[in-house]
Amino acid sequence: MQLASIRNAYEKFLEFIVIVLMAGLAIEVTVGVIFRTAGYSLVWYDEVASILLAWLTFYGAALAAHKRAHIGFSGLVDSLRPALRVPAMMLAEACVIGFFILLAYVGWGVMDVLATDFLVSIPQVSVKYTQSVIPISAVLFVIAELFALPHLLAQARRPDMLRREPAYEVNP
Repeated sequence: MQLASIRNAYEKFLEFIVIVLMAGLAIEVTVGVIFRTAGYSLVWYDEVASILLAWLTFYGAALAAHKRAHIGFSGLVDSLRPALRVPAMMLAEACVIGFFILLAYVGWGVMDVLATDFLVSIPQVSVKYTQSVIPISAVLFVIAELFALPHLLAQARRPDMLRREPAYEVNP
């Protein structure tokens, strides 16, 4: 299996998660509004909606990282000579990957701390599960960065690079 097909499968996986979360959030909020309008307010719907929105944000950020769609400043690295561009790009990527590895590690520790806390409106659900999005999405972000690394490295080595192209073509 080639790297491009694995990358595309990873993208489809992230898209599936984001679509499911978006649909779930839309359905959950619509049901909550209908029940509230009918005078039978659901006590749990706003807490669940806020959790779904947080999950959508984290998993959506991982998808954006995979598509190289986050806001970035590549002008400094792009303006360097090729001999300096490669180390600068590697340092930048190492900082990003290092940050998300640290976030995954700290997020895992937070889950242990929150293991005894439970949702207010659904006391059967531990906050540990709702906060699992932090280390999971951090690992997904690292995977996305690692997928882009070979192309970024090749691009940084080009002597004629005046502007940054997408990290890779998502759907060839």
